[in-house]
Amino acid sequence: MWKEKVGWVALLIIVSSWCVSSSSHSSSSFRGDLSRGKAPLTFGSASSSSLVLNRVGSSVVLPLHGNVFPLGSYNTTIYIGQPPKPYYLDPDTDSDLTWLQCDAPCVRCTRTPHPLYPPSDELVDSSDPICGSLQSGDYKSDCVERCGYEVQYADGGSSRGFLVKDDVHFESNRGRVLSSRVALRCGYNQIPGPYNPCLDGVLGLGKGSSSIVSQLSSQGLVANVLGHCLSTRGGGFLFFGDDLYDSSHISWTPMSRDPYLIEHYSPGTAELLFAGKPTGQENLLLLFDSGSTFTYFSSQAYQALSSRVKEELRRKDFTEAVDDDTLPLCWKGQKPFKNIGDVTKYFKPFALSFALSFNSGGRAQNQFEVPPESYLIISDKGNVCMGVLNGTEVGFQNVNVIGDTSMQDKMVIYDNGRQMLGWESKDCSQLPNSRAFAA
Repeated sequence: MWKEKVGWVALLIIVSSWCVSSSSHSSSSFRGDLSRGKAPLTFGSASSSSLVLNRVGSSVVLPLHGNVFPLGSYNTTIYIGQPPKPYYLDPDTDSDLTWLQCDAPCVRCTRTPHPLYPPSDELVDSSDPICGSLQSGDYKSDCVERCGYEVQYADGGSSRGFLVKDDVHFESNRGRVLSSRVALRCGYNQIPGPYNPCLDGVLGLGKGSSSIVSQLSSQGLVANVLGHCLSTRGGGFLFFGDDLYDSSHISWTPMSRDPYLIEHYSPGTAELLFAGKPTGQENLLLLFDSGSTFTYFSSQAYQALSSRVKEELRRKDFTEAVDDDTLPLCWKGQKPFKNIGDVTKYFKPFALSFALSFNSGGRAQNQFEVPPESYLIISDKGNVCMGVLNGTEVGFQNVNVIGDTSMQDKMVIYDNGRQMLGWESKDCSQLPNSRAFAA
């Protein structure tokens, strides 16, 4: 039931040389459950003049819906096309190009909450730089009509389709509507993996030039910065731009330039601490991924953390709940727990410590602290479970992934312009509208 990209290193994107025959874009008759309590925005027609008017310093704020448990995913509403139509997309910082299931017509699609996206008539051809950014340097296409793609995932899922350009609409924090022509993936042939949430597609927030924020930035609409704030109470917000936070209050660390990690949002290597003390686990390769529900540690780091948590609980009235398969490690108390507040006092925080170097030769430590409420869940059986899993067992090899559960109640910022990652503790249930956003 969880939203995981098992074995991210095995993700393969093939920008294909095949051409797809033109066809009429008939609308799907399927309509899912649309009752999310969201009032639709009203947009004017997108035009070059609207882009000129919106070339100002502003940020786009998008409410998030969902939670780590029990849903295991988040989504935001994006308006696409003319007239604008809403689509629920999964925000993913480890995917670049935004992707929707589309009626091209669809050969094989999964259930969606809205009618399938009818692709625009503006196709991305194989000579477009966006197409080039998705292919290897020695790739040459025999087809110029369309930039086709095929994505294969390590969990057995796949998607096949082509690239189009269409109007995407956002409301800025200053009340303006930002309209932009961006490239999207139109997926008309999907093989679902084991986890298949009922969503319209994926909002690509990765580091590449084809991500939605990179495209908006290249048009002068927002700074090439994105961030998210996930609330432990569910929901939160996503934003593009750099005027929603005070940079002096943010803990910053440089993005890694390691060739192995450079395509991902990674602070490089870290040391694992538990209750403020070293665990002996150092030089852990780390990346941040909003497309992963849980946090994954490599086998040795996972054993170091789980053994210390178990040791803490031996002195308390907890027993391992072997009959609860919600997550690999769950514990029961003397009576069922109702919420995280019932158990946080029994658990200790863990942290990831990064060494920062300065031109003067000095070094300092920057820590990403994870309190108990950001790595524990309460199962349907009233037990407490640890939301940090063994990544080696599911194909993450020696990479440690910080997922949604450990990023809760933090504003996490990805500054692509400065190549910096930042975070600050926040009440993520409150939507921001200016730099005066309450601490």
